[in-house]
Amino acid sequence: MEGDGKLEAQIEALLNVEKQMRQAGDVASTRKAATDILQLCFEARAWKTLNEQIVLLSKRRGQLKQALASSVNAWAIGYQCACVLRKSGNHTRVFAVQAMVQQAMQYIDQTPDLDTKIELIKTLNSVSAGKIYVEIERARLIKKLAKIKEEQQLIGEAADLMQEVAVETFGAMAKTEKIAFILEQVRLCLDHKDYVRAQILSRKINPRVFEADPSKEKKKAKEGENVVEEPAADIPSLPELKQIYYQLMIRYYSHSNDYLEICRCYKAIYEIPSVKEDPAQWIPVLRKICWYLVLSPHDSMQSSLHNSTLEDKNLSEIPHFRLLLKQLITMEVIQWTALWNTFKDEFENEKNMPGGTLGDKAAEDLKLRVIEHNILVVSKYYSRITLKRLAVLLCLDIQEAEKHLSEMVVSKALVAKIDRPMGIVCFQPPKDSNDILNSWASNLEKLLDLVEKSCHQIHKETMVHKAALKA
Repeated sequence: MEGDGKLEAQIEALLNVEKQMRQAGDVASTRKAATDILQLCFEARAWKTLNEQIVLLSKRRGQLKQALASSVNAWAIGYQCACVLRKSGNHTRVFAVQAMVQQAMQYIDQTPDLDTKIELIKTLNSVSAGKIYVEIERARLIKKLAKIKEEQQLIGEAADLMQEVAVETFGAMAKTEKIAFILEQVRLCLDHKDYVRAQILSRKINPRVFEADPSKEKKKAKEGENVVEEPAADIPSLPELKQIYYQLMIRYYSHSNDYLEICRCYKAIYEIPSVKEDPAQWIPVLRKICWYLVLSPHDSMQSSLHNSTLEDKNLSEIPHFRLLLKQLITMEVIQWTALWNTFKDEFENEKNMPGGTLGDKAAEDLKLRVIEHNILVVSKYYSRITLKRLAVLLCLDIQEAEKHLSEMVVSKALVAKIDRPMGIVCFQPPKDSNDILNSWASNLEKLLDLVEKSCHQIHKETMVHKAALKA
């Protein structure tokens, strides 16, 4: 139907009307004539003609802008146009380009085949490129094209496409839509195994934004001068975006086995009201928090999270995990075999829970955390111990015990010295000369204080006896 003479005649007539309205400076009529041309092409299913007319009409719009701003530079035009478009109370579209792009975007899902759809998206993308008043529409077009590329298993191309758009600079885009777009960028980078870019993109989102009150944000937007567009219909709510964000961060930290950060991500998901109200959701999350707490190396942050989790009343619903956390915080040596036999079924059951398995290295790391815990316990009770006795307490051979002890000393989790010829471990921290002198001075001061108190007591008793004899 694209070669139909009737369609060409109708388009030609509308082009003449559009030219007259444009020369007369009637923007509203110009916009209507342009959109009517697109509607004619769509109704005739003349997709090639539709693309051609979009390109043709977009070039004519440049003449209108030049006529409207004869003495103003190009950057000022774009900025003023954006202000007019975004600050108008009823969101009236001034330029025909914007009206055309928005109308043509409605036709994308009604294209007969994939090639036609891609061609239309690319045409609209080229038309909207560099135009500040259609930046949101261009971002949505890029997202549609990236989704098509992903369905074609071209993950790398989809990720590169999404990275072309910096939505954080779009003042008129809704906050939730910005976050959703950036999260899509992060997800594609993770799917493409590009962890460096995923981290860079994730830093564009401040986690505090998820704590904002949506009702207050709306009130501020109404009272302010800048009008923010409503997000697209498929954009999730802020709590849902928070959950998506932390799930993506869990994927990122799982790549480097950063157990403590994974635990903190699960902790943030656990605090979401919709999750905390539903036991079917928070029980698997709380299980993950407990497992990753146990897998995390011991430090001040891990200790703080450990204690706060133990105080959680919901932990009573999963008593096995309360026992696990208590064992690893109690200053007692843990027998690895007994611990593993107790929690092996729970550990293997994690793969059937939401969030998936704990990872291939998790079982090895759990054993390592138990060994580190046992070494810390031994250091609390012994100032000196033989390597042979230490190996017996850790249920390891002497070489493995020495290796784990050395690793903890290197990571500064522990202070210890090994006398290898004698086979003795000393857990007392070394003292420099100043410390030794200070301790001597302190001891002498204490000794003199005791002597003075003793003399005082002797003198007191003598005076009491003298008084008694006189009486």
